[in-house]
Amino acid sequence: MRTEDVLAAIATGMWRWDNASGIVTLDAEAARLLGLPARPVRLSEAAVRSRFHPVDWNEIDGVVHLAVVEGTLAEARLRIMDERGRVIRTVRSRSKPFVDGDGYQLVGTLQEVAEPQPGTAARTPVTGDWRRSREAFLLDAGRALAEARSTAEVLRVAASLSMPGFSPDGLAVFGVAGDRLTIIGHHGHHAGDEEPFSSMSLDTDYPAAEVARTGRAIYLPTPQDYLRRFPVTWPLARRFGRQSWAYLPLIVAGRTMGAWMAAFKHPVPFTPDERSVLTTVARMLAQALARAGVAESERELSLGLQRAMMPVLGPGLPGLHVAARYVPTGGGLQVGGDWYDMIHLPGGRMALVIGDVQGHDVRAAGLMGQLRIALRAYAAEGHRPDAVLSRASRFLYGITDGETEYPRGGTAPRPGEVDGTHSGDAGTRFATCLYMEIDPVSGTLDIARAGHPDPAFRMADGTVLLRPTAGGLPLGIDPDTDYPTTRLTLEPGETLMMCTDGLLETGGHDLDTGWERVRALLEGHDGNSLEELADRLVEAVHGPGSHHTTGPLADRREDDIALLLLSRRGAAVSRAPRRTMMTVPQAEQQRIASARQHLRQLLHDWTDEEQVDSAVLMVSEMVTNVLIHTDGDALLVAEVTCADKTRRLRVEVSDGSDELPHKRHPGEMASSGRGLVLMEMLAHAWGVDPRGEGKSIWFELHEPPRAESGPRPEPVG
Repeated sequence: MRTEDVLAAIATGMWRWDNASGIVTLDAEAARLLGLPARPVRLSEAAVRSRFHPVDWNEIDGVVHLAVVEGTLAEARLRIMDERGRVIRTVRSRSKPFVDGDGYQLVGTLQEVAEPQPGTAARTPVTGDWRRSREAFLLDAGRALAEARSTAEVLRVAASLSMPGFSPDGLAVFGVAGDRLTIIGHHGHHAGDEEPFSSMSLDTDYPAAEVARTGRAIYLPTPQDYLRRFPVTWPLARRFGRQSWAYLPLIVAGRTMGAWMAAFKHPVPFTPDERSVLTTVARMLAQALARAGVAESERELSLGLQRAMMPVLGPGLPGLHVAARYVPTGGGLQVGGDWYDMIHLPGGRMALVIGDVQGHDVRAAGLMGQLRIALRAYAAEGHRPDAVLSRASRFLYGITDGETEYPRGGTAPRPGEVDGTHSGDAGTRFATCLYMEIDPVSGTLDIARAGHPDPAFRMADGTVLLRPTAGGLPLGIDPDTDYPTTRLTLEPGETLMMCTDGLLETGGHDLDTGWERVRALLEGHDGNSLEELADRLVEAVHGPGSHHTTGPLADRREDDIALLLLSRRGAAVSRAPRRTMMTVPQAEQQRIASARQHLRQLLHDWTDEEQVDSAVLMVSEMVTNVLIHTDGDALLVAEVTCADKTRRLRVEVSDGSDELPHKRHPGEMASSGRGLVLMEMLAHAWGVDPRGEGKSIWFELHEPPRAESGPRPEPVG
C-alpha cells in the first residue's frame, strides 16, 4: 500500500511550500482539505493563501519564521474557507523547514480536526486566551524596555516581566566577551549562585554557551531533556530545582551578543505560541541592551571629554570666593561649546572667563577646548583684557577659515539668534566671551566682552543689577574687532554672576524674561553660601539634581549652561552706597531704554513711585541731549546714599564736550530745550559742572519718609 493511500485513509494530506519560488505543491488529499478538487496540484502562494482565514495566515507566517530560525517543527491550527468566505473545516498543519541558500522549503502534512467549541479557538491549557494576552503583554514589554536607559534598568525591566500563563521564576542574561561567556545580570537567584557561570569558555557544554556559539535557541521542557543534552553541566543546574528551561540568543544586526535564560519551576511544553513570545522578548531585550550599551559608552566618553576640557577650580585668591557650574545639553554626547575658566595671573591678580562656542556637538566642544587654551596662553603672556580677546578672535577666525563674514561695524548676532544654516554645521563658527581681571585687594574689575550677556551684580543690600559693559563682536567674526574695557568695582559683601545664554533662555524664555527669573533668585538669596546659590540657579532651570557637572543627565537639555559666581569676602559697609554706571554710545542710541530700565532697577525699593518716574524722565532727557548735541558717548553714574532716616539719589551724565547747556524757554511746539526746565521742576537740586575735558550734568532727589511718600518735591533753584 502506498504512503499516500495510508495518509488519505486518515484524512491527512501532504504539501510542499517552496518559499523561493512561491509555489505550493499539494497531493490529492491536501487539495481536498483546502476545498479544491481531489487531485495533485501546484498552486501559487497567493492561491493557497486565499483558502486560509486571514487571521490564521498571519499566525502561521510567524510560526514558520520562528521554526526557520530555531530549526524546529512549525505547528498551527488553520481554518479553511470557501470562495464565499465561509469556514468549511479546520486543519492541523505540521511541517519541517529546510533552509536552502537564502530561501527555504516547508515539507509537512495537513490533517482535518474537529471544529473547536466557540471561544476556544485561541486557547491552550497553559496560556488561556492567547492572542489577547500575548498582544497586551508584548506591547507593555516593548514600551518598558524601550524606555530603559541603562543596562541595570533593562535587567530590572526584564526581571519584572510577567509573561501570560508561563512566567519564569529565574532569569539570567549572558554576554560574550572574546571567547568567554559572562553573566551580565540575573534574577531569582541568591547572591553567589552565579559564581560557576560568571566566566566560562564558549566551548563549555552548557546551553547558554551553545546558544552564543550557534545563534539558535534551545528549549529543554524537562530535566531529562537537560540531562540528555548537557550531562556535564546538569549538576550545576539541578540544584536550583527547575523543571523547564529556555535559552534564546540575543541578536543585534545579525551578531549574537549573548544569551537569555528563562527557567521555570513548573513544566512548560514550549508550544509554538510560547516560543514565539519568548523569541519576541529576546529580540526586544537584545535591542534594549544594545541601546543601553551605546548610551553608557557615550556617557563615559562625554564624561571623559568634560573632565579633559572643563577646568577644576583651584584655590581662590584671599578675599575672593568662586563657584562654578557646567550643565551640557542632553541627547547624544553630552558635550557642547560652553565653558568657564579661572586663571591665576602675575602680580596676585586673577582672571575669570566664560564663553559659548556656537553649536552643541563634538566640533563645538573641540573648538571650545582650543579657544580655552589660547585664552589661557594670551592671559599668561600678561596682556590686558582687550588684547586677550582681540588675539583670541584672530585665533578663532584663523582656525575656522573665515568662511562666514559679517559687515565690519554691523550688528553682531546675539547668542541663540544665528541663522540655522550655520548652526551645528561644519563651517565657520563664532564664540561669545566675557573676560574679567580681578584685583583681590581693591575689588577692581577690568571687563572685556565679545557679544556675551552682561554680568550681574547682587549688592550687599540685596539689590540686583545687570551691569552694562562695553563690548565688540563675537570672537571669530572679524579679526580686526576692538574690545573696549569697562572698569567696575566689586565691594565687600557683593556677588557677581557671569553666565551663558542657556541659563537665561531655557524653558521658553528669551533673554529678558529669563533674566527676570534669574534676578528674582538672586534677590531671594541670603548672600551666604555661594555653592548653594549656584545650585539654586541651575535647579530653577532644570530641576533638582541637574547641577552636578560630572554625572549623566536623564532629561534632555535645551542648551548648554555655564555659570560663574564671584563674591568678595569681608564685612559689608553698613548702609553702603548703592551705585552703578553705564555708557550709552553714539552708535547705540537704543540703549537709552536700557538706561531707563537700569535706573528703575536701582530704585526698586524707593518709597515714592512718582520720584522714580521723575528720575527716569530726567535721565532720558540728559542722555538724549548728549547724543544729539555732542559727538561723544554719554556716561551715566547713579548713586543712592543713606542718611539717618532718608536716602538720596544722585545721577550724573558726563560727556566730552566743553559746551555748557543753556536754560531756554521752549514754546508749545518746540522739540527741544526742556531738559534743564524739567530738572528745575522735578529735582531737589541740580547743576552743571565743567571738567578738564567735558562736563557733567547732575541732579539729586531726596527720598521722603515712607508715610510722607507721594507729593513731588519742592523745586530748588
